[in-house]
Amino acid sequence: MPPPVDIVKVAIEWPGAYPKLMEIDQKKPLSAIIKEVCDGWSLANHEYFALQHADSSNFYITEKNRNEIKNGTILRLTTSPAQNAQQLHERIQSSSMDAKLEALKDLASLSRDVTFAQEFINLDGISLLTQMVESGTERYQKLQKIMKPCFGDMLSFTLTAFVELMDHGIVSWDTFSVAFIKKIASFVNKSAMDISILQRSLAILESMVLNSHDLYQKVAQEITIGQLIPHLQGTDQEIQTYTIAVINALFLKAPDERRQEMANILAQKQLRSIILTHVIRAQRAINNEMAHQLYVLQVLTFNLLEDRMMTKMDPQDQAQRDIIFELRRIAFDAETEPNNSGGSMEKRKSMYTRDYKKLGFINHVNPAMDFTQTPPGMLALDNMLYFAKHHQDAYIRIVLENSSREDKHECPFGRSSIELTKMLCEILKVGELPSETCNDFHPMFFTHDRSFEEFFCICIQLLNKTWKEMRATSEDFNKVIQVVREQVMRALTTKPSSLDQFKSKLQNLSYTEILKIRQSERMNQEDFQSRPILELKEKIQPEILELIKQQRLNRLVEGTCFRKLNARRRQDKFWYCRLSPNHKVLHYGDLEENPQGEVPHDSLQDKLPVADIKAVVTGKDCPHMKEKGALKQNKEVLELAFSILYDSNCQLNFIAPDKHEYCIWTDGLNALLGKDMMSDLTRNDLDTLLSMEIKLRLLDLENIQIPDAPPPIPKEPSNYDFVYDCN
Repeated sequence: MPPPVDIVKVAIEWPGAYPKLMEIDQKKPLSAIIKEVCDGWSLANHEYFALQHADSSNFYITEKNRNEIKNGTILRLTTSPAQNAQQLHERIQSSSMDAKLEALKDLASLSRDVTFAQEFINLDGISLLTQMVESGTERYQKLQKIMKPCFGDMLSFTLTAFVELMDHGIVSWDTFSVAFIKKIASFVNKSAMDISILQRSLAILESMVLNSHDLYQKVAQEITIGQLIPHLQGTDQEIQTYTIAVINALFLKAPDERRQEMANILAQKQLRSIILTHVIRAQRAINNEMAHQLYVLQVLTFNLLEDRMMTKMDPQDQAQRDIIFELRRIAFDAETEPNNSGGSMEKRKSMYTRDYKKLGFINHVNPAMDFTQTPPGMLALDNMLYFAKHHQDAYIRIVLENSSREDKHECPFGRSSIELTKMLCEILKVGELPSETCNDFHPMFFTHDRSFEEFFCICIQLLNKTWKEMRATSEDFNKVIQVVREQVMRALTTKPSSLDQFKSKLQNLSYTEILKIRQSERMNQEDFQSRPILELKEKIQPEILELIKQQRLNRLVEGTCFRKLNARRRQDKFWYCRLSPNHKVLHYGDLEENPQGEVPHDSLQDKLPVADIKAVVTGKDCPHMKEKGALKQNKEVLELAFSILYDSNCQLNFIAPDKHEYCIWTDGLNALLGKDMMSDLTRNDLDTLLSMEIKLRLLDLENIQIPDAPPPIPKEPSNYDFVYDCN
């Protein structure tokens, strides 16, 4: 007979005593269970005790999280969170340096637990820590010389405890004084500072900027880009990551009118070249968090183009019209003619109209009208002028080459530039906020101060080359743009390290090559629509679906490492989940770092029987996506979120590392529950495998036309005299 579902068997430790094996009834109040444990060891005042996990987390057991206790869990009897908080609150104010240091070390560890954090904050613990930071340097100035390591550790533990306590979101960031901000900023501004103190200080500054507009202004006054730059020139990637995160936070929260000014400062301080030299081209791999911060910086930099992208050209603005005159002058080297007579003016207008037609503008008489559509607005004109000035030979060659072709075969430079700029803005998602989870930065955009303009220059030459290869006419304009988009997208997926490498990738992706790729993909995805083929598909489909199901379950058995995302990504923890080989239990547990390869079942502390799973929900239906401000309801995070619902009100929440893993897990879990696998990945796999299987079965019928209807069955013969009995 199976044990009652509300009874869990655990081991409970108490220092100096043998561990006690015990059955816990989850229906009983937690206080009653603690009293029973205390009575077993003859301990009085059970209200001063609590249970906590005996693993590395040391988290307290509460009425809220007690359902997470599983059979075989090891617990520890310890002092209650309130008692612990009270004792630590007193210990960190000790006059003994050693006692204070030990207390701060314990506080830094315990502050990760929200139950303890709440109790410590109730004692005004945050204010105490801030006072210690504000007055600490002066107070221990003399001691610092003789006890420098001790002082550094003390400050490090103080800042660590502060960061962990603030991460729970219990206290508002708006409550901190200017003196505290100045003190934290001073730790960052010092050239020689302990790495752990520098890390925590940068993390605090980033959180201040991201969580409070008032604090952003105060931090911006205390910290300059010039003071942050030296931290990027070191060798510690974690410090570099924190530094770029602070720069990104200042960039993100800056008012619109200040962003361009800040970008100019970053350019003056040569931030891009420093990141390229000391981060991207350093002799070490770039970790996920650094990749994310580089991606955020890339997005914020390109978002500076949004203003020009959304600005229409004013046909009456002489300065803007002069840019068009400059494009014409560079292309045709026309000298200014006297405009004394009316005849000369008419002649000039006619010449301008002819030249604007050669330049490929849609409106030959007033090209300014071509730039009234947003996007790309004035950004397209800026790109054209940059190309004309910085790649003058290529610009003149393209314009003159096309003006010498027949009208229908010329590649209109003006129209092409406008459409190309719009397309590049779509590819790079100019104007969109950075994703919380994306790591997709492109090293080549850090190799040039005007990377977007250079990107355009390469692509406009590609467009002209592709136009010639396609022998396109004006009616084929949209087709050419589609081919160029495909060429650019395919080249970008290879993550070229420089613009020159990007250019060489495009050289290999000629129109002929794109046709070959398309033909190959079309053959692989060819959809046979005749009735016999459809019937064959119907017959094969269950077998293919079973194959996909087995693959999904095998992947769940291998397991996946997930991130526990919170407001500050760098404090994320990892956890691993995998299915048992018999497909009956999900094993999961926390990890200290991202594992290399599979994690064995026995190292994962928690279990969830598949039979207990009630449902799998995704996206906005997930409990962790309904929480207030959960990851700012980021669209990409929502698309990767799913939850397993079990028991009465319990859930296991996931955020997949990418879309592929999301599909694998949602498919696998649905398969375990006997439901259909509905993901995009399943549809693609089904199409691919069905197509391959059908092609294999039809190999012997090559070049034979398969009729829509089966051949008629002939009439029975009048006699069977032709039958020969071998016996």
